[in-house]
Amino acid sequence: MNFQQLRIVRETARRGFNLTAVGNALFTSQSGVSKHIKDLEDEIGLELFVRRGKRLLGLTEPGREVLTMVERMLLDAANIKRLAEQYASTDAGQLTIATTHTQARYALPPVVTAFRRDFPKVHLKLHQGSPAEIAQMLLDGEADIAVATETIAAVPELLSFPYYSWHHAVIAPAGHPLAAVRPLALANIVDCPIITYHEGFTGRARVDSAFAAEGLAPEIVMSALDADVIKAYVGLGLGIGIIASMAYDAARDTDIVLLESLHLFPENITHIAVRRGQYLRGFAYRFMELCSPELTEDRIVSSLAVEQT
Repeated sequence: MNFQQLRIVRETARRGFNLTAVGNALFTSQSGVSKHIKDLEDEIGLELFVRRGKRLLGLTEPGREVLTMVERMLLDAANIKRLAEQYASTDAGQLTIATTHTQARYALPPVVTAFRRDFPKVHLKLHQGSPAEIAQMLLDGEADIAVATETIAAVPELLSFPYYSWHHAVIAPAGHPLAAVRPLALANIVDCPIITYHEGFTGRARVDSAFAAEGLAPEIVMSALDADVIKAYVGLGLGIGIIASMAYDAARDTDIVLLESLHLFPENITHIAVRRGQYLRGFAYRFMELCSPELTEDRIVSSLAVEQT
C-alpha cells in the first residue's frame, strides 16, 4: 500500500469514477490508474469498486468505508507536512482563502492589508467561487479557510464561526421616484425591474423569501454574481438593484442612490470555516483573528477539540 494508491482511490470517487479524468488529475495514464487500483485490491483482499466490464460504476460497501479511512490518512499526511513547515518557519509559507466576490471585494481588504503587514513572507492566495465551490475547495484540501454567507455553515465536515452580519439594500438611479418614498415597502418596488444576485449567491434566498412572505412576485430582469455589475446596470437606468449594503460607496457610486431599505430584508450572517481535522499554520489562526477578534487560536482549537471528543 502506498500514497499514490490512496490518492487514486480518493480521486476516483471525486471524479465520478472516470479513470481518464483521474489519470489527468494525477499526471498518470488510465492504465496506470487501473493497475494501482487492482494492486491495492489484491493486497487488502477487497473489491473497492462496483464494475461493469472495465468500467467503474461506484464504490462497494467496503469501498465506502475504505474511502473514509483514505481521506483521513491523506489529511493526516498533509497535516504532518504543514506541521513541519510551521516548525521550520513560523512566518513564511502559503495561505489559501476561498471566498466569494462580495467578501473579497468588500469585507476582506482591511483584513488582507493587516495580514500582509504582519506576515510579508506569506504568499496569500484568494480563490473566488460560488459558495458550493468554496466548500468543496475546503473539503478537498485546496483551501485553508473559507469565507461565505451560504453553504459552508451547513456542511458537517466543516467547522464554521460567525464573522459579521449584514443586510441587503435597494439602490436606484439618481433621481428615481422611489427615493422620495418614506417608508419604503416591498410593495413599492415589486413592479419595478429588479437587478440582483444570482440564486445561491450573497443571500439571494433571503431576498426571495422576503417577497414570498408578503405574497409578492418581483420582476427580476437581470442577475449577476457581484455588486459591481449590478450597480453598473442600475446606473444605466435598466432597473433598481438589490445588493449587499456594504457594496454601496456614496463617494464612488455617484450615478446611483442608496434607498432607506435595510428594514425590508432579514439579516444575513457571513461565516468563516475550516475543515475539521486539518492542521492550521499559526498565521492561518492570525488571519481569522484579524477578521474577528473573538476568533482566537484558543477558541478555534478548543472548538475543534470538543467536536473530536
